[in-house]
Amino acid sequence: MTDRAHKARWTSPLRRRRGPGWAEQTPTWRAARPALIADTLKRASARPSGNWFVAGASRDMRPGRPYGRTVGGVEVVLWRSESGELRAGPGACPHLGAPLRDSRVVCGTLVCHWHGLALDGAAFAGWQPYPVHDDGVLVWVRLDAVGGEEPSERPVVPARPAPGAGVDAVFTGVGRCEPQDVVANRLDPWHGSWFHPYSFVDLTVVREPPGDEGADEDDAFVVDVSFRVAGRLVVPVRAEFTAPEPRTVVMRITEGEGATSVVETHATPLTAADADRPRTAVIEAVVAASDRRGFALARAAAPVLRPLMRSTAGRLWRDDLAYAERRWELRSTGRFPG
Repeated sequence: MTDRAHKARWTSPLRRRRGPGWAEQTPTWRAARPALIADTLKRASARPSGNWFVAGASRDMRPGRPYGRTVGGVEVVLWRSESGELRAGPGACPHLGAPLRDSRVVCGTLVCHWHGLALDGAAFAGWQPYPVHDDGVLVWVRLDAVGGEEPSERPVVPARPAPGAGVDAVFTGVGRCEPQDVVANRLDPWHGSWFHPYSFVDLTVVREPPGDEGADEDDAFVVDVSFRVAGRLVVPVRAEFTAPEPRTVVMRITEGEGATSVVETHATPLTAADADRPRTAVIEAVVAASDRRGFALARAAAPVLRPLMRSTAGRLWRDDLAYAERRWELRSTGRFPG
């Protein structure tokens, strides 16, 4: 094929769309039925997680230094061995309780900065390692005492574009709410173009979960939406929202530009289940893919694109965390509708 023929076939992913003004949109409150959202959330909450929690981005677990995270009120420390394998365990030194997140990693061994006690990831003096899984984008840690379920060998990792085929970025934010409030936000797609007019245009839910005994087999929201790029320029796609486990919602583009791209929203509790003021981390992984010929340039420019991708996610979550926090506030004071 000649370059001229290839250029003739090229089409821009952008469309010009005026769309209705914010106040002229069709109201979505009748479609966003509280009972439907609650039932979908209930089914998601009943799915097994195997006690796995997302701790952070794989890229943040760098060799030579520890990484600390509190999950469900439990201090966790993670680090990499000399070969790059992840290690995880309690975040308090078994000697006198020093915070191991502030210690050092020497030749793949975690060395406490208080008295030099060395941990290679094996059990030692009451210090028991935690199972950990690195899926290449995110790091998961298994905490059986926190999850309280039947443990599983591996976490429920959503299907993604093939390794090396996409550009990934991970955003982390924290809100005063519980994981269910974050998941409920994602299981309410109807708020999109009302609450996020700077990002979404003409959002329509074209299919919702059936809400009957067969719902678990096809428990998805299918949405037609245009992502706003600038002014009237948009990228229209069809996307599917699913909740494969209690603390995860996945948006997958099924048709249009970037098909197979995914946005994984993981809600990790930071505080214990009975905390008066719960805090939850939103750890969102965006894995963008495209079959366009020029996407190889995007992969090459990934280090430059990642901050932009995180900034875009952060803008959305500034509002969505307010939604989740409001939901928790109403639930905790007995004022939540329904």
